[in-house]
Amino acid sequence: MLASLKRITAYPDSQSTEELANLVRKLRPAKPRDVEQATANVRALIHLLQDNPDYASALRRYLLRVFSSRHPISLYTDTGILSGDGFFTELFKRLSYRILPPAVDDCYFRDCLDHVLSKNTDYVWMNGVPVEVWLVLFDTVISAGGGEREDQQKTITQLLDAIQILSYRISAMGLEPELIRNNPTLENFESPFLMQNMELQHYLNGYARLMEGDLTPPEDARHLLVMLDQCGTVITKIRKNALRQGTSVALTYLLIRLTQSIDRMRKLLVLVDVAHDLPSSIATAGVQTDAVPVSRSRAALALGLELVEAHNRKYAVRDLFASNVNLLARNVTENASRTGEHYIAENRSEYTAMFRSAAGAGFIIGFMAMIKILMSYLRAAPLVEAFLFSMNYSLGFMLIHVLHFTIATKQPAMTASRIAAGLHSRDGRNIDLDSLVELIVNVMRTQFVAVVGNVMVAFPVAYLIAWGYFYLQGQHLVTPEKAEYLLHNIDPLHSLALFHAAIAGVCLFLAGLISGYYDNKAVYAHIPERIAQLPWLHRLLGEARLKKLAGYIENNLGGLMGNFYFGILLGSMGTVGFLLGLPIDIRHVTFSAANFAISLVSLEHYITWQTAIISTIGVLSVGAVNLLVSFSLALFVALRSRQARFTHWPTLLKALLMRFLAAPLDFFVPPKDTVDNKSKD
Repeated sequence: MLASLKRITAYPDSQSTEELANLVRKLRPAKPRDVEQATANVRALIHLLQDNPDYASALRRYLLRVFSSRHPISLYTDTGILSGDGFFTELFKRLSYRILPPAVDDCYFRDCLDHVLSKNTDYVWMNGVPVEVWLVLFDTVISAGGGEREDQQKTITQLLDAIQILSYRISAMGLEPELIRNNPTLENFESPFLMQNMELQHYLNGYARLMEGDLTPPEDARHLLVMLDQCGTVITKIRKNALRQGTSVALTYLLIRLTQSIDRMRKLLVLVDVAHDLPSSIATAGVQTDAVPVSRSRAALALGLELVEAHNRKYAVRDLFASNVNLLARNVTENASRTGEHYIAENRSEYTAMFRSAAGAGFIIGFMAMIKILMSYLRAAPLVEAFLFSMNYSLGFMLIHVLHFTIATKQPAMTASRIAAGLHSRDGRNIDLDSLVELIVNVMRTQFVAVVGNVMVAFPVAYLIAWGYFYLQGQHLVTPEKAEYLLHNIDPLHSLALFHAAIAGVCLFLAGLISGYYDNKAVYAHIPERIAQLPWLHRLLGEARLKKLAGYIENNLGGLMGNFYFGILLGSMGTVGFLLGLPIDIRHVTFSAANFAISLVSLEHYITWQTAIISTIGVLSVGAVNLLVSFSLALFVALRSRQARFTHWPTLLKALLMRFLAAPLDFFVPPKDTVDNKSKD
């Protein structure tokens, strides 16, 4: 460290970043999270500078020369801010740059950081060093003097240019059709996105007069900050509307980029504003925690650490997803949540209705199992077979949806979002635990009766179909070898049945997301209105029928598409495993029950009671894994989309246990007084 300072003192006008990189290497601890060592290194540098004022003066001069000799504007305007290329282009760029980084141009300070901050974990230890320690280092260097006034003026000019570029970008983004479409009032009134640029020009004119020697003090940035506040208000309003009117990846990306640009413009204004008392509204997270004015040193430090972290993580794909997917995921899970309310039976009449609905689905699945077995006898090519299986599943599931029947395993992906809404609270404390327990009990018993309805009907229907086929054709639907193979597939001990059931659970979870996505898309893209405007469909159906069709699509597009894609996932998963040479397949509880029944007919005189018991346990185990995996994934995504962390799990589990001990039957059958209470209400 001392050697680096001596070389800087010997050549303070050097424009090379080599000595700066050496200094950072001396400060960098061996392990990124070794904050104590990093703090000790920074304090050692402070002591050296305080004991040798010449070193501090030379370091200040050197830093100004390095900074002013390069173009830092892109560092201010681009680092940590999404590009204007769009989500998928940005995603591809980050993936490709992780493999082959772009060429470095030494003329730009942003590119020089690749040499100065050569470790992608530098932001970890730099953020770990206490703010007060960094501020002492700042004050030591700044108060030392040194450096040309021309370099200082150039630095301020570059900051002003960056602010102006950000302002132009904010104005342009504020005129994007995607934004105006979601907030038409921007066309009727003066847009704050345009007004902030006009206010900035007035502010820059006053600043220019000051730099030319005019002693008249310019206005501070208060009026400009008010316009930026109004821009933020519009963004907040659009986000709230999106939860009701739907959203898209493009809109979410635009809102994130707009918010980042406004925040960066605020932080740069702190550094250049000549007002003595800076308004507290321009304080940013980590800069100030109360109403006192923000010091420039703290603002510069906060911005510097933010830029360092953004530079270190500029190719991080996870950050891109985390910042852009939340709003879309929230809309998807909210739509799933509204659908999930129909899957929760609160009283005995709804409980009975759910059983009938599940029984109807079980009836259809019995035939679907038979059709799949017949399709397998075609010995078609793998991809053709995958297509046939997928269409069997997809069309069958869509028929179940159209007839308002219920597939039990599709419930968790929907009801998890409803439970997540109960788990979430703004402060994490004001949660009605009793209501939440009641909701979970309702979900569990509804899930129980749905599974019972599916299996209790699918099993005898498949059994009767197998007997009918034998009666009509004179041969069994499956050969004894095929029957043994089907039974082996649901053996939880000697096959991959549970692993395949987990894969089916993932498919169920994805189907729930797809369903919510298309419900969101139906609202956001105005699909029902667009269907109602089709001339040829109007001539074919007439106005009344067309309106009914449009209304049906609005309410059921998500359900239909979710079932369609769910069928494709189930039908093609085995073929994907075959093509890849991997043990990938699916096991679904209702189809497993149907296959068990069909196998019983073929092996009627050969099946042992041990095999029957193992197969029964296998069907139940497959169902449990289906439900557990799909529900866990759906609940995780629902909580993440709400950016919520539920910390009351022990209390909730204890409350559920106490409820089970007090009334275990409530987890399977609704109490009788539920109907009476509802009727009184």
